[in-house]
Amino acid sequence: MEPKFTVFAHVGRPPATVYEAIADPAQLSRYFTTGGAEGRLEPGATVTWDFHDFPGAFPVEVVEADGAGRIVLRWDANDEGAGEDGYRTTVTFELAAVDDGARTKVSVTEEGWRHTGTGLQASYGNCMGWSQMLCALKAWLEHGINLRDGMYR
Repeated sequence: MEPKFTVFAHVGRPPATVYEAIADPAQLSRYFTTGGAEGRLEPGATVTWDFHDFPGAFPVEVVEADGAGRIVLRWDANDEGAGEDGYRTTVTFELAAVDDGARTKVSVTEEGWRHTGTGLQASYGNCMGWSQMLCALKAWLEHGINLRDGMYR
């Protein structure tokens, strides 16, 4: 069985607002990509995300972005045991309206990890990262607070 995880959170904003906070690089840079994001999440695009805790911009391939409730990305696995060739994982965001559209359930699934010790370890780290992203998204959209400010530096 291939390692795979899903994390989720409820955000007190409508799906369109939440979608924009993920797809728009200016907003994403305010609460998640601590080193900045470049490029809007649109199908076929390759954007870059930079994090202070993992310096250096990461290329992120946008496989799907429907403008409403689903974004699918692919990026290099952070698996130290993968060797020079490495491999990629798939990240899927799914947004679902709850409470008559006043709130949004945001689910993040990442899959494609190798079933090795280093692959599992890398998946655990990303699971933590996506959980933090959802907390930061909620705090940013509901209260204007950047939870990651100073967290890693």
